[in-house]
Amino acid sequence: MYVKDVLVQNQVGLHARPATFFIQKANEYKSSIWVEKEERRVNAKSLLGVLSLGIVGGTTIKVIADGSDEKDAVESLVKLVQSGFTE
Repeated sequence: MYVKDVLVQNQVGLHARPATFFIQKANEYKSSIWVEKEERRVNAKSLLGVLSLGIVGGTTIKVIADGSDEKDAVESLVKLVQSGFTE
């Protein structure tokens, strides 16, 4: 299992469009991937799950992966969040 914290950079957070990018990236990996905010954990490959967390800009989230490509998955998703989803 590989875990990393990341601060959501873009002002609006993970609303529909950035959440879609995040999920598409998560689905490129075989590992099970989760996003955690304030002790609530959801499947990072589920749009409804990610949107249900209500992640806004300035929030710190955990990206957690477990599987054969867990480190690559987490690092890639953290980099995407840090980029602000190019907004």
